[in-house]
Amino acid sequence: MSVVSTLPFLKPIHMRAPISPGRQRRHTLPASEFRSLNTEDAISVFEIEREAFISVSGECPLHLDEVRHFLTLCPELSLGWFEQGRLVAFIIGSLWDQDRLTNDALTLHKPHGTTVHIHVLAVHRTFRQQGKGSILLWRYLQYLRCLPYVRRAVLMCEDFLVPFYQKSGFKGQGPSEITVGSLTFIEMYYPIRGHAFMRRNSGC
Repeated sequence: MSVVSTLPFLKPIHMRAPISPGRQRRHTLPASEFRSLNTEDAISVFEIEREAFISVSGECPLHLDEVRHFLTLCPELSLGWFEQGRLVAFIIGSLWDQDRLTNDALTLHKPHGTTVHIHVLAVHRTFRQQGKGSILLWRYLQYLRCLPYVRRAVLMCEDFLVPFYQKSGFKGQGPSEITVGSLTFIEMYYPIRGHAFMRRNSGC
């Protein structure tokens, strides 16, 4: 059974417009849905990621084969936001087992790790500037609190994105040792606290 189906923060949310009196109900896709991703979503994920990152930094955090790699090994650490069945935003993560990220963290999933490495968060260009990235990240972090083995989340980002992640509760750990070409990054972390309390009070 998928982890997602048993946890309240990732139970699919279906929001449909009200039906006017006298109108016949039609079978339609849910207006909005959150769920974990799978390999069938990989191409949609990569298309959004490529457009979002290539235009800004010239580099993608994950190439298509790496997207498929993580969605095969740890799909439960991904989250997609769908509108009318269309992917509009997503997060992909994996487990890591060290205090700081190294180059190995870019491609490896450590099943016994207690740190979630957030590889990428991206929003489709037509849905940006609507707060969707912040909402998706909040929902993802709430979900991580339901996983008893997770102690914290980490990521690396460029300087201009630091304020965005700080607003969601991330704290800086200083410059990352990882570089991609001429790009340098700040490493940030989010403590996952109150596991027992969250499970008691959220149905986890």
